[in-house]
Amino acid sequence: MSDPVSVRRLGRGAAPYLLSLPSWAYLAAFFIIPLVSMLSMSLAKGNPLVGYAFAWNFAEFGKAVTQYNTQLIRSFWYGALSTFITLVITYPVAYWIAFYGGKHKGTFLFLILLPFFVSFVIRTLAWQFILSDQGLLLGTLKALHLLPKTTYVLSTPAAVVGGLVYNSVAYYILPLYVALEKVDRRVVRAAGDLYASPSATFWKVILPLSAPGIFAGFLLVFVTNVGDFVNAAVLGGPGTRMIGNIIQYNFFDAQNYPMAAALSSILMFLLILAIYLYARVFGAEQIQEYAA
Repeated sequence: MSDPVSVRRLGRGAAPYLLSLPSWAYLAAFFIIPLVSMLSMSLAKGNPLVGYAFAWNFAEFGKAVTQYNTQLIRSFWYGALSTFITLVITYPVAYWIAFYGGKHKGTFLFLILLPFFVSFVIRTLAWQFILSDQGLLLGTLKALHLLPKTTYVLSTPAAVVGGLVYNSVAYYILPLYVALEKVDRRVVRAAGDLYASPSATFWKVILPLSAPGIFAGFLLVFVTNVGDFVNAAVLGGPGTRMIGNIIQYNFFDAQNYPMAAALSSILMFLLILAIYLYARVFGAEQIQEYAA
């Protein structure tokens, strides 16, 4: 007969693994299996007519980097620039709501997030009309003779980065607000009691304590913006295409699945590397200490 004590110990030891089994199954079905499929497709050979077969075709990665290195670099540049601009815009807003919003904090957040209940594509198309040569913004300024008639914004890097920033506000302001809301006000008051100036209190106390929100927002915004293709397609032109546009073209138009999969694999690897380097420079251990 089995020892009841041993059976209970075995059950207690296996319980965490059994409880986490649904999560592992979900992760395997919707992350690991698609990832393996994408990597295997990037090593395939063939064409849309006869199909593609796995063939250890590493040459596709070399072609991807050689042909589309400009779009890769541009995507990371647009992603980094838009993430920084979004941080600069949303941090003061999140700070004001967290520290001075009072009982209306929820209302302010709702008003900021209200436009984001509209479809992402529709919001981007709206900006296309706003930024058109004779649209609401430029058309009015030209009619008032505040801008030359030849001024245009669409199909420029500024339009694409602006669209990325606009569509990233919600992703950055929420983690920033949560981090700032968790800042212990007694610590802030203690800094003032120790004769720290408001600017010193912010730089030495509030900003470091809000580091988890800055890092979380970076992950959400940077990863999303680097892989974006809608803003570049709607607001940009041939000279502003990002790697997401190239991947979309190879998947749906050219049906060159190995190239699209290779580009997606390269993009994923570079994003993981960029996040790792950012965490090392920014100080992931320090962030964990502040979050705790």
